[in-house]
Amino acid sequence: MSLLARSLAELVCDRPGASAIFHRHRLDFCCGGQQSLAEALAARGLDAEPIVAELEALPQGHDNDIDWRQADSARLIEHLLTRFHTVHRAQLPELIRLARRVEQVHRDRPGCPRGLASQLMLMAEELESHMQKEEQILFPLFQQGELALAAGPVRVMEAEHEQHGSSLELISELTNDITPPEGACVTWRALYQGLRQLREDLMLHIHLENHLLFPRAQV
Repeated sequence: MSLLARSLAELVCDRPGASAIFHRHRLDFCCGGQQSLAEALAARGLDAEPIVAELEALPQGHDNDIDWRQADSARLIEHLLTRFHTVHRAQLPELIRLARRVEQVHRDRPGCPRGLASQLMLMAEELESHMQKEEQILFPLFQQGELALAAGPVRVMEAEHEQHGSSLELISELTNDITPPEGACVTWRALYQGLRQLREDLMLHIHLENHLLFPRAQV
């Protein structure tokens, strides 16, 4: 099967480094991961040839990386908790602090991301509620093998993932695609670096749940 015919989610699983390429070209491999590469490129109006060449240059297989498709649910859930839930809880308070500082000091400067701190506070509340539901309800069902009972909560979590994707889009709009203006201060640059990391982490988090963990509830 050609790379263009494969889904974004499959390519992220098969080729370490594909997620970085998709981030760079703003291809949504988490909530939009079921679309083929060809469909995603057409939707963005992107030339397929150079992006396919980038993907073909990536190594296949996982070597030192773990192929999470082969991990049992307990191990995958532990990874989700330590690599993403814990990290998000550390990321967002600091990003909110930095955003408040930038908005306070640079509120009259063109390009100031006015409203960003409020958006991040809302996102933190929504994400915390989401993670608690996973930790208290959904993940225990997977760990106990209650896959039939997990199907309903999975649908709720998938809908909330769409909301998280919309939040990332709004952050992108407020920040010129998370691009600091020329001459931005150290705080401003640190804020945007953190926002880029949050976006990458959250998209990978959603990808692992939507495409690797959640389908196990549908057996």
